[in-house]
This record gives sequence, C-alpha cells and structure tokens, in this order.
Amino acid sequence: MKAFFYSALVTVLLLGSSGSAQAKSISRIIAEMGLSPADFEVLSATSNALLSSGSPSVGQERAWLNQDTGSKGTIRVLSVQDNCVILQHIVQPEGAEQARDIRTRRCRTADGNWILAP
Repeated sequence: MKAFFYSALVTVLLLGSSGSAQAKSISRIIAEMGLSPADFEVLSATSNALLSSGSPSVGQERAWLNQDTGSKGTIRVLSVQDNCVILQHIVQPEGAEQARDIRTRRCRTADGNWILAP
C-alpha cells in the first residue's frame, strides 16, 4: 500500500509564500520541507485521520509529532469545496530555525479515499 501511495503521488499542488502554484514531485517536496520519509509518513497519517473523522470543515486541525526525529507540525482545513479540501501544513522539521507553510489539495475519490490532487 505504501509503494502504491508514493507512486501515485507524482505531483501535488504546492503553494509557496509567493502564492504561485507549482507542480513538484513528492520526493522533491519532502526534501524541500526538510522532512525525512518517516516524518512524511506521520504527516500523511495525520492528514488521513483528520479527513476520515467525518466530513471535514473549515478550521478543523490536528497536530503531529514524529517521536523518532523530533519533527512536528499542524494540519488545518482551510477550505472545503465539493469533494476537495485545501489543507495548510505548518511543518517544523527537527533542527529547522523556522516553520514552513505548505498547502495541499486533497480530493475524495468515489471509493471514499482522499488523494493528493493538483
């Protein structure tokens, strides 16, 4: 399942501080965030838990922490439109001087799964 998850995530919508949209590979996004693959797994599991806890609503949020690396963050639902949500990820990689603000779009598929979408 993990292999499918990573191979399915070829691109994702990433909004930088400038507000411009760029399509990037998931491995590049993880590296730019300063996260390890294990950190990204915790972040992803937290996103899934947030979205699977009922119908997402603006303002819902969950915090995450990777006990092994010390990286942490918060995920907040910024908007909901039809079957898609915009999530704000405030990410604080271990050793980083400041947190990073990353936004992703996830949409619910017909079978009920949430996937990253451009």
